[in-house]
Formats: sequence, C-alpha cells, structure tokens
Amino acid sequence: MQPADSIMSLKTLIVDDEPIARQVLREELELMTDVEVVGEADNGATALEKIAEHQPDLVLLDLQMPVMGGLEVIRNMKRGTHLPVVVIVTAYDKFALQAFDAGALDYVLKPVRYDRLAEAVERAKRLSGTAAIERLAHLQEVTDSLEGPRMRRIIGRVGEEYFLLRADEIYAFQAEGVVVSIVTAKQKYEATHTLKALTERLKGTTFQRIHRNAMVNVDHVRKMSALSSQRWLITLTNGQEFVASKRQAHSVRELLHW
Repeated sequence: MQPADSIMSLKTLIVDDEPIARQVLREELELMTDVEVVGEADNGATALEKIAEHQPDLVLLDLQMPVMGGLEVIRNMKRGTHLPVVVIVTAYDKFALQAFDAGALDYVLKPVRYDRLAEAVERAKRLSGTAAIERLAHLQEVTDSLEGPRMRRIIGRVGEEYFLLRADEIYAFQAEGVVVSIVTAKQKYEATHTLKALTERLKGTTFQRIHRNAMVNVDHVRKMSALSSQRWLITLTNGQEFVASKRQAHSVRELLHW
C-alpha cells in the first residue's frame, strides 16, 4: 500500500498543435518535481484518445486547434471515467471566461512563464485524484446548462485572478454603475456578468432580486424590517444591510413565504 504521506507523480498530458509550444511546456515541466509527462497531442480528437489511454491527472490544453478545439475537448470528456484537471494554455486571454465556464481549473497565457505554470501545476496537485474528478464532473454539469437552477458556480475576479465560487458561499450581488460586486463572508469579488444576466442565470435558486442594484441569497438573510408599507430593510448574516425598493416589494413578500 502507498504510504499516506508519499507524493505521487502528477501524470500530465500536453495538448497543443504547435510542436515548439509542446516542447517549451515539456522542458518547463521537466524542471518541476513530482510531474511526469505521459504524452502529447496536436489536436483535440487525439487529446481525447490520449486522455482515455493514459488517464492523466493534469491536461495542459490549448484552445485553438485543428479538428477539435480545447473547449470541445473538455465538453467531450466521458463521464464516469477518469477526469483530469484541465489548465488552459493559450495566447488569447479573451477566452478566459469561456474556459472557466467549460470547466478549466486555471488559465495560463503564452508565452508561458515558469513561475505562472508552476503555480497552476501546484493547484492541480492539490486537486488531483478523487477531489479533482468530482470537481470537474460537477463543472461539466454546469457546462451542459449554464442557465437556470443548475448553475451553481459563479466566476469572480480579483485583479488578474479568476475564482470559481459556489453559489452557497455568496451572500449578495451589488451593482455600482457597471461594476457588479460579489459579496462573500471574507471578501468581495468583481462579477464577470451584469446583474441582469446573473438574475436570469439564477432563476429558480435561492437568489432573490430586491433592488435594481442588488440581489441577495435568501439562505443568508438574517432579518427583514419594515421601513414603510412598501419598503424593507434586509439584513444579511454578515451584518450587511440592503434596502428593498418599492418596485421589488413583491420579492420581499415572496421572501416572507420562502
């Protein structure tokens, strides 16, 4: 039996249609401890075959490739089989949100910096094995239906970093002009969607619109105080307060019967 404190090598598959790009990644990975490159693929279709053959823990995946692109690779991974952690490696940062929505763990821009790649690999190590499989399987469910009650992951941004947040850890969304903040217990993130879009995507969940600038998670509402016949003060479990608008008075009445 493998000792509990031993470190298994992170089996890694490199997927990129450019030979030089694959070579650069391989050379960088060879400098890291506990990382084993088990194969390479130059297009998405071959990548799926290699994933089935080698069952890697980590796939470094380019987005734009012939035959099948990176996003299609993620969406076509077979459920019920070994699902690796996916890190997107590409020159185009405009596809970052699509990559996260599809189920990627991280996003590394070309030309690849060793320290940035090492950071992504370390994150993959922490999530490899059963935890990674369950996480990616869950994210694939999100990919199948990004709208409605099944949408359980929200993308938040802090500076140049993107985070996948569980819906149940979000207290509220608050808009200030065009910027929408995601309020959690520990910090605020910047949302990557408008409040209107988030409202549509979270229909049928525990989120309720109470103002044109605010939407709260009912599970985190601690108290509701009537300010007038049609205005309410909503207090969340973290102590933050929101005033419900007259236009959203019906939403507050729905909260009272939740």
